[in-house]
Amino acid sequence: MCPRFFLIPALSLLAKNKFSYADLLRSEAKKETVASSSRSNYTMFYKCQKCKKVWQYPVEKCPECFSVLEEMKSEKIKVIGVSRVTIPTMFHPKIPYFVLVLEDENRNKWTWKSAKEYRIGEEFKIGTTTEGNAVAIWRIKYDVSEGIEKIVKLFGEINVNQSSKILILPTLVLPKHPYFAENTSPQFLESLIKYLIKKGAKLEKIKVAGQSFDETSIGAVAQKSQLLRVCQDYRILPLDLTETNFIKKGEGDFTFEISEEVFKADLIVNSPILKVGKASASKNILKFLKKENYLGLKYLHSEEEIVENLNKVLPRYFTLAEAQSIQKPDQFVAHLNLIFSSFNPLNLDRIFAEVSMTEKLPECLKKIRIEDIPIVGRKVEEVQYEVEKY
Repeated sequence: MCPRFFLIPALSLLAKNKFSYADLLRSEAKKETVASSSRSNYTMFYKCQKCKKVWQYPVEKCPECFSVLEEMKSEKIKVIGVSRVTIPTMFHPKIPYFVLVLEDENRNKWTWKSAKEYRIGEEFKIGTTTEGNAVAIWRIKYDVSEGIEKIVKLFGEINVNQSSKILILPTLVLPKHPYFAENTSPQFLESLIKYLIKKGAKLEKIKVAGQSFDETSIGAVAQKSQLLRVCQDYRILPLDLTETNFIKKGEGDFTFEISEEVFKADLIVNSPILKVGKASASKNILKFLKKENYLGLKYLHSEEEIVENLNKVLPRYFTLAEAQSIQKPDQFVAHLNLIFSSFNPLNLDRIFAEVSMTEKLPECLKKIRIEDIPIVGRKVEEVQYEVEKY
């Protein structure tokens, strides 16, 4: 949220509309667009059909009358207030930026941080993209499931139905509790599963896969990370890829042995947790390889070369990366409350490095130019934060 002394014009405007200062502070920004003119929701509101009160929190029932709340869709958004900020802060180092007060057709109001200047009365739009190399950035507010739904919409949805076979590959590397941000969090995995169910997927068609490349069993990692509990709660089959059959695929001097589950799936979701200074999204897909094959390739080639050539033989997959709580090089955890998505994991890792203002880039990302990557959702300068410094 923005410092109080930056928002005087916006505060006075909200006061005229009978909005309290607390309302303003609670309504944090979510996303801005760069792309086509198709529209989607910016922030979610919930209305009680009995007492007609509106809430901006994902509560299941109205706190006043305990009736079930219904989602309110925002289709037409306009700018009703603008404040220009010229003083940098720890969480907002890039200046100048603008704090907008937005209003939809239902007269719901919220604030939004924008790198672009708008005029009062101007329409505020959001767009989608069809470019496979594009990267989407979204800030999670209260509900991770809502954030996943919205960021996927930036790519025009993904096709899921009752017969879709879905393979999810979370980060599973060390047997540690979720608060260490070492593995994909149980909250994120559960939210992804909820989204897939909402889109029509059947639980029996969803598999959550993993594999250990060291002496620690994948079962121990899944249990400690609490991802196993999520699978058990939803009666989803946790899949140890070492127990599957592997298919040989060649690319140049590389011979890959890839789990056949990859080629059976209709939708593959690479779901890593991002870490500062690492190409987490790109290297997570190495877990699709047979362990002995990976170790042999690693002896002869760099991981960067393996990833580059592996992507040439894998079917198209969607990367949905968690960046709520991220691990820094010193093992401490920073909180970004972001989510990234792309069909190009290398581009995603490069954009994340720019957002986290990483000083030392992994080798595989040094050749990727930020200027060549289409970005939808939030702009990089709107969410940048010197993670390693603070």
